Amino acid sequence: MTDQPQRIYLIDGSSYIYRAYFAIRHLSNARGFATNAVYGFTNMLLKVVRDEHPDHLAVVFDAKGPTFRKEIYPEYKGNRSAMPDDLVPQIPVIKEVVRGFRMPVLEMEGFEADDIIATLARRFADRGMEVTVVTGDKDLMQIVSERIRLLDTMKDKITGLEEVRERFGGSPDKVIEVQALAGDSSDNIPGVPGIGEKTARDLIEEFGSVENLLVNIDRVRGKKRQENLREFADQALLSKALVTLRCDLPLEVDYDDFILSEPDREALTAIFKEMEFHKLLQEFSSDIRATGEEYRTVLTEADLDALTAELEQAPRIAFDTETTSLTPMRAELVGLSFSIRAAEGWYIPLSHHYLGVPEQLDRKLVLDRLRPVLSDPGKAKIAQNAKYDLLVLRRAGLDVHGLVFDTMIASYLANPSAKSHGMDAQAAGLLGYKTITYSEMTGNGKKQIGFAEVEVEKATVYAAEDADITLRLAEKLEPMIVESGQEKLFHDIEMPLLEILADMEWTGVRIDPEFLGGLSREIQAKLKVLEEKIHDICGGSFNVGSPKQLGEVLFERLRLPRGRKTKTGWSTDVDVLTKLAEEHEVCARILDYRSLAKLSGTYTEALPRLIHPETGRIHTSFNQSVTATGRLSSSEPNLQNIPIRTEEGSRIREAFIPAEGNVLLSADYSQVELRVLAHMAGEAVLSESFERNEDIHRRTASEIFGVFPEMVTEEMRRQAKTINFGIIYGMSDFGLAKALGIGRKEAQVFIDNYFARYPGVLGFMDSKKEEARAKGYVTTLLGRRCAVPEIHSPNRNIRDYAERNAINYPIQGSAADIIKVAMVRVFRRLEHEGLRAKMVLQVHDELVFDVPRDELEKVRTLVREEMEGAVRLDVPLVVDIGIGNNWREAH
Repeated sequence: MTDQPQRIYLIDGSSYIYRAYFAIRHLSNARGFATNAVYGFTNMLLKVVRDEHPDHLAVVFDAKGPTFRKEIYPEYKGNRSAMPDDLVPQIPVIKEVVRGFRMPVLEMEGFEADDIIATLARRFADRGMEVTVVTGDKDLMQIVSERIRLLDTMKDKITGLEEVRERFGGSPDKVIEVQALAGDSSDNIPGVPGIGEKTARDLIEEFGSVENLLVNIDRVRGKKRQENLREFADQALLSKALVTLRCDLPLEVDYDDFILSEPDREALTAIFKEMEFHKLLQEFSSDIRATGEEYRTVLTEADLDALTAELEQAPRIAFDTETTSLTPMRAELVGLSFSIRAAEGWYIPLSHHYLGVPEQLDRKLVLDRLRPVLSDPGKAKIAQNAKYDLLVLRRAGLDVHGLVFDTMIASYLANPSAKSHGMDAQAAGLLGYKTITYSEMTGNGKKQIGFAEVEVEKATVYAAEDADITLRLAEKLEPMIVESGQEKLFHDIEMPLLEILADMEWTGVRIDPEFLGGLSREIQAKLKVLEEKIHDICGGSFNVGSPKQLGEVLFERLRLPRGRKTKTGWSTDVDVLTKLAEEHEVCARILDYRSLAKLSGTYTEALPRLIHPETGRIHTSFNQSVTATGRLSSSEPNLQNIPIRTEEGSRIREAFIPAEGNVLLSADYSQVELRVLAHMAGEAVLSESFERNEDIHRRTASEIFGVFPEMVTEEMRRQAKTINFGIIYGMSDFGLAKALGIGRKEAQVFIDNYFARYPGVLGFMDSKKEEARAKGYVTTLLGRRCAVPEIHSPNRNIRDYAERNAINYPIQGSAADIIKVAMVRVFRRLEHEGLRAKMVLQVHDELVFDVPRDELEKVRTLVREEMEGAVRLDVPLVVDIGIGNNWREAH
């Protein structure tokens, strides 16, 4: 048996930096420091380590300053644009990350990374070692050999001798010859005009080298080619010198210098904290995890009595559930955990099942013993993502009351720019603590087991830690909420709303599967007709749903004006098709096809499958800590994105119906964001219009076009409406021009006229941008902080995007706060008056109620009063209320 050859991996760090930067955009920490390249580079580096398991590795970078190639050809790389401003400060951090992983960082003044890689690769290959160069750069194909290969991790592609032959027609040394003739536009290597890579390959196959070609020009086919070779012979030789990698650099490093060792966790912890990479921080944290010795398993009634006594005496309790599913309305309880002091916790296993599992307490017994404590509204309780636990326990027969603190929502308010508000990320970022992950307990992929199959001893450490860390996070977050001025928002709105959302999810919404089935069949018939029409126009059948096939048909068969090309083919996204649809009927048909296909796949076919087998209803999840502005979102299914502008989209709402004998009541705020703008901007003209209950878009049209209101045409009103809402989103002249289909100069005139008539709006916009620059966030009417970390980005596009958010976030966030206040007020009033009506949906500025007919008038009055009185503005809040036998009728 022979020993395996020694291996070494050389990573082209400079190439990786650019690939990481362009692969991930708009990523920054709370201070606005761009982190996209650092994050992408780190993950690319880890992919090599995890996939390849190297034991020797180095990362090679280009050194600062000119190289020898610049000295022999000053125009070398002269066509390259300057490094992006927001990338420059990330490079030192990237190198610190590499050093944090205790990997050598190699660079050499006067030379490029490729020269260092070529030198080391040849050196180690000559010693019989196997060398893998991690790069996507074709220039390094010239060093490939029996012992040197290239690995492109982004494409999962290996380049060896065969791949080099396929591309360049010979051995790796021919790469230099071909590139010398063909040149390289990316590096500004001139080559010989009129000779591309294919021609260069043919010439080198025939003549062997550039030098031999130049002494045999008379034998070259084509007069023009001969002339170019004679005229640019010196340029070809110069290009050869430029593309030839140096393999003889005096590098004072050896194989043993590249041994991989354990990362410097303290260094990585500091970097990842600063960059706010919570997932990486959790994985490489230097802090020590608590041991299971501080966590106890409750297996006997005596243990349960002791725990119950502790809970009864505790001022507040952190708790968590372990279950069989991430969907609370389908999850079965596996166990419960509690903590009342840091680094302590209990776990009560209830339904673990595996060979040798210890005897567990009866679930009913446990819940009955815990009920007095958990249902006591006077006993303060803490949880992470508490809504999930409330629903799980309610399904198990136990209603929890007294919830005072949810660490996920607290993090959402205190750290609005955090990428994640999950417990693991919070523990890493706020406590510097590496939690046990779920996958460490259950495994991954095909071998993953359910939590009920995890050994009770291991489960105790994991589950009790969850409760323990939740308690510690609450202690850390509580003063942060107070310091940020969001204490009232948290305790008076967000926490009460959590229990209301849990009740809405519990109630669910009824749908008519038969109606959806019929609508689905109608849509399928329309799709078939559309598909046939598209095939007729295109002259043959193909898969309309395949972007690749569609691109080939539109741009190669029909030769429509080509858009941009992606890795998989021609882009056929909505922007490309919308632009082409103005002149090409087939593109309009394709857009119609896609719209119908999406409705079918997302709603008409999917919704019936989501009906709960026990309740006969759909139970969406309302997400309270996702959006940047405080708006609620919904998922599984997303009921906030059902389109209403198309007939088929609007008809989907017909499938949403009330309980037997009831009706649906829809209450929708009228133009709430424009009303918020008028109030926040102190804009007298806008406010006056709302006070008079005027058509705000007609009034705006009258103001900016300088005509009497009765002279405003429908087109003028449409343009004014676009401007009114565009202003909220910080729309530029370019955006407005695109939206209205007019020139940028004309759009700018509209905007100038708007601000001339509504100067308070311009002042408001400027003040919000200044607030964002000064603080890194903007605030809503109720004090919610909306993070705008990119406001100081050196990248103009990113900075412009942040400025638009600085204008929009306070308006949209205030509107979100208003409807949340309204939800709390309406819910409490319904409860207080003992009404049976149920709030079942919240969609943007609309609330939907399932109302018994005998309560209709009372509920209508109640809802209007509470919604219109939710907050006091300088302009009236107005609610439009509709009633119907389905959601479409009501809305």
